[in-house]
Amino acid sequence: MNLSIFQTESEALADEIIAQRRDFHRHPELGFQEHRTAGIVADAMNDLGLKICTGVAETGVIALLKGERPGPTILLRFDMDALPIQEETGASYASTFDGVMHACGHDGHTAIGMAVAKLLHGHRQELPGTIKLVFQPAEEGLNGAERMVEEGVLLDPTPDYTLAMHLWNGKPVGWIGVTPGTAMAGSERLEIEIAGRGGHGAAPHQTADPVLATAQVICALQSVVSRNLDPGKPAVVSVTQIRAGDAFNIIPSRAFLGGTIRTFGGEVRDLVLQRVKEIVCGIAEAMGCEAKVKIKRLTPPVINNQALAIRIQSLIKRVFPEAIVDSEEVVMGSEDMAFMMEDVPGCYMFVGSGNPAKGLDAPHHNPHYDFDEVVLPKASALMAAAAWMLLEGE
Repeated sequence: MNLSIFQTESEALADEIIAQRRDFHRHPELGFQEHRTAGIVADAMNDLGLKICTGVAETGVIALLKGERPGPTILLRFDMDALPIQEETGASYASTFDGVMHACGHDGHTAIGMAVAKLLHGHRQELPGTIKLVFQPAEEGLNGAERMVEEGVLLDPTPDYTLAMHLWNGKPVGWIGVTPGTAMAGSERLEIEIAGRGGHGAAPHQTADPVLATAQVICALQSVVSRNLDPGKPAVVSVTQIRAGDAFNIIPSRAFLGGTIRTFGGEVRDLVLQRVKEIVCGIAEAMGCEAKVKIKRLTPPVINNQALAIRIQSLIKRVFPEAIVDSEEVVMGSEDMAFMMEDVPGCYMFVGSGNPAKGLDAPHHNPHYDFDEVVLPKASALMAAAAWMLLEGE
């Protein structure tokens, strides 16, 4: 089959894909609350006559598209959840819900997934195998993918390959990142409690000040990466939350810090976690306080199957010759898609969606985030073509 046909067919669906994306954008839903979104997806999959399963990991949807010919099973993952951010884009299709917006492109991902289902369904009589379309809830730090794995998304049937993609505003439309090997970092959630002895703000000598200890801890944690790791081995330690005190003239008894740690695993991860604990507890003790450090692992790194990534690079160069293929994009962001890729060969792709000329280049998780919608049919064609290539065993 000439896979270029998916470009033509997806462009014919462009208005529909954009309209669907804008509807999702107007009605964003947080993780595990994607009831409206999941309902629209389920209805669309039903209209195509696909076998569906709803309520997986609360709001996830799985749809099976079985071809008329025998072949492998390919899992395609599309995330659906929004973020707790007040939108400031001023777009005509801006969020209608206060404090919630699609600031990471998942509205686009869901619309792309629906388009991919339609594209592949149109060729079901030629389809050599099974497509498992997975519309996932709660990717944003809530590990919806892990929940779906626990509830059997990788079973009945078990996929031979997994594919996922992310619209990527830091790169222009036409750019595609497919990196063999490690593509995204694993993540940990950091929680710190520093307990001291509170008292009057005018008599600090009578206290063990957890606020002062907290300030020292925040600064010292920046040395974990800069003074403990080989400069060629990346890691991130970011403090993103601080809570302490309720009155201007009272030194509180406790202070709380929150943050994130990103590494690519292995010895680097072990060293970073060790040094974080040592630094926090050592400074707290030196300041007459006591610290409790809790580090919760959220996701492992996203590791693309080497051979699969190279095959997809070759596909892109052959079917989408105008695309810029980047084989070295590695980011410190994390993705719970890693859980679906741990036991099944997979490839995670980044698809450029930024356009500075249109003012559509705000970063992800920003209240001004929006992307160039011309990418939607292009990304749909890419996912459909990649899936078909794997079914055919090219």
